[in-house]
Amino acid sequence: MPRQNSVAPKLPTLPQGEQIAVHSTYLDAQKAVEALSDKGFPVQQVTIVGTDLKMVERVTGRLTYPRVAVAGMASGAWFGLFVGLLLTMFSPEGSVYSIVAAIGIGAGFGLLFSVLSFSLTRGKRDFTSSSQIVASSYAVLCERETAGQATQILREANLLGRPAPAQAAHPLASAQPVQPPAYGQSYGAPTPPAAPAAPQAPTAPAPSPQHVTPSGEPRYGVRVVDGKPQYPGSPQQQAPVPPVQQPPAPQTPTQQPSAPQPPADV
Repeated sequence: MPRQNSVAPKLPTLPQGEQIAVHSTYLDAQKAVEALSDKGFPVQQVTIVGTDLKMVERVTGRLTYPRVAVAGMASGAWFGLFVGLLLTMFSPEGSVYSIVAAIGIGAGFGLLFSVLSFSLTRGKRDFTSSSQIVASSYAVLCERETAGQATQILREANLLGRPAPAQAAHPLASAQPVQPPAYGQSYGAPTPPAAPAAPQAPTAPAPSPQHVTPSGEPRYGVRVVDGKPQYPGSPQQQAPVPPVQQPPAPQTPTQQPSAPQPPADV
């Protein structure tokens, strides 16, 4: 026997059941439940679930001092009318004049309070609006035991609906952030490549306690070059010594054979 879900749970819990229809508006989901009710289906087993809820605030108009004054006067007049009727009913000497006086006093106080309260906001919210919770899609759930029957009824009434269309991603959602141009550079100009980082000089390791006195001075036997102590393992000692280039050997000039001289005349 199907479980009767006529009593709502006291604690907020997720609805249980099988999805039988999906509609994009609440009015269509309501029509689906009404169709099930017309066929005698136990609608206490049906649940309407709105997904992807959004709070929508619709601006209805601008709020000005005349509009605030008229609204405050109207609300004060209604309150004055109520007080005047009470005075007339429980007072033996009540008359129409007391009702009119109560309406006038209420309208005056309502106008004064509304204008003062609006002036204290200092224009931070000078508009009127109405808030509403709206869902992107409305799913109709039903108990698993009777889900097949409910689906058949909605199929005959053509009220199964369609899944809500997927929202397209914003074209700028995946775009990389645009860096502002440098000072003196126009928009759209190509950004010059960044200069390569200069190579960092090797840092000298910390000297061991056996080579340094407690005051920080080098101990006896530590070599000092140009006022800098040369500890074992320092970059100065580990740096390769450039080879000494030997001067080229002098080349001996080659003697050219002398040409034969002609015999002297006798």
